[in-house]
Amino acid sequence: MSKQISAKRRCIEYLIITFAALLYGVGTSMLIDPNDIAPGGLTGLAIVLNRVVGIGTGLWFWLMNIPILILAIWKFGIRFTVSTIYATTMISLFTDMCTRFFSDYVIRDKILGITFGSALTAVAIGLVFKCHATSGGTDVIIKILRLKYPHVKTGVLYILTDIGVLLVAAIVFNDVAAAMYSFLSVMLTSFILDIVLYGRDGAKLIYIISDNPDAITKRLLDELDIGATHVFGQGAYSGEKKKVIMCAVKKRLSPMAEDVVRDEDPNAFMIVTSASEIFGEGYKSYFDERM
Repeated sequence: MSKQISAKRRCIEYLIITFAALLYGVGTSMLIDPNDIAPGGLTGLAIVLNRVVGIGTGLWFWLMNIPILILAIWKFGIRFTVSTIYATTMISLFTDMCTRFFSDYVIRDKILGITFGSALTAVAIGLVFKCHATSGGTDVIIKILRLKYPHVKTGVLYILTDIGVLLVAAIVFNDVAAAMYSFLSVMLTSFILDIVLYGRDGAKLIYIISDNPDAITKRLLDELDIGATHVFGQGAYSGEKKKVIMCAVKKRLSPMAEDVVRDEDPNAFMIVTSASEIFGEGYKSYFDERM
């Protein structure tokens, strides 16, 4: 019975990924690409390369993802990469199909391109993430770089990647304003994506009560670079002493942390609550915030 439920859930997830890829393709081909906006990451680079070599933006996106996906399979295994391969392929197909068949309906207005194009792609990425996949590209690259350079913060790597794409866009388009519009698109996409995935909460505070706390803690530390604290508790009814894992998690990592717990102990008792502000290492400085 559980296998049937799991298969049904995966079918639903792939349908959602397909719909998300369509949204992404529409946002990119009809709103972002026609207005010379390069929204960071591989999509932005694909748009730039489309101007240099007349190959479709979607095809460029797919071609650039091939070595990245091979790396992902090597580093993380095929089981965790299949849905990402599917998402990447569908995004590429829908992007070029919309460009080919709906070219008469493109919107050539930079403000509308930034707002509605960024909104559509952000919603699409959020839906893909919720289905335990990624859209490939810089998400995979940054995850691999974090394994090799754990001292470099994830946010810094994202910023460096996007700035690099924006600089290339400014050179290729020969227009500084185009790079500035692209920067606005990156910021808006990031903002909307956060709302889609996590609402308006600043962070998540997670309590985990499990029969397998050490394995969960190790994976949180090693794979997600999430700090954790063991609080020793005792069951009121059973009297059994347990390690309770307490961790503060940045919003974008919360679903991955929940997946780790689900993998290691499906019967774990987990409380996920919102934390509007967190002060300390890796978060805000209390003194800087008040200055």
